[in-house]
Amino acid sequence: MKIDLINQENSTVKSIDISDSVFKSEINDGLIHELVTAYRSNGRSATKAQKNRSRVSGGGAKPWRQKGTGRARAGTTRGPLWVGGGMAFATVDRNYNKKINKKAYKRAMQSIFSALIEEKRIVAIDSIKIDSPKTRLGVEVLNSLELDNALFIVSELESNLVLSLRNIPHIKVISVENVDPISLLTYERIVIDQEALNKLEGMFS
Repeated sequence: MKIDLINQENSTVKSIDISDSVFKSEINDGLIHELVTAYRSNGRSATKAQKNRSRVSGGGAKPWRQKGTGRARAGTTRGPLWVGGGMAFATVDRNYNKKINKKAYKRAMQSIFSALIEEKRIVAIDSIKIDSPKTRLGVEVLNSLELDNALFIVSELESNLVLSLRNIPHIKVISVENVDPISLLTYERIVIDQEALNKLEGMFS
């Protein structure tokens, strides 16, 4: 399929061919949901933990004999009823990792890119150049492209571009190698330079 390629001044330069397998595949909502769920789950730190009675130190000796004291039977001082004891139903370390195989990952990413094309949210640009790291220059580029909520995917991260756009809300710049499903689905427009488009086709076709 073909898509218009624009320049930094928002003028159409030419039409270019893009891969049907990546940008015009059948959209599988179930796979997209599976990928997003796995990505979010794998990003969880899972560091919250509390000590149950087996993790609390001490309590090895029986506090008093079984019979004859008039007190309730007790085998340890580290049960949940005791001061300094373990917590009942304690939160323990968990592994939230979810595996998604390579074929399903590639198919899900193809579905995401195809949905973005269908919704006309992808903007192909020949290149983006900013002469110095100034937010004012970044705002000028955004105004020229008529963008206020966008993800820029570039073949190589240039410091001037990153520094000029990093303080602007709802704008993010990433390299093509760091493309992730959450960012693709979060931002209203996805601006991809021509070289990054070619790399994406190689990664997901």
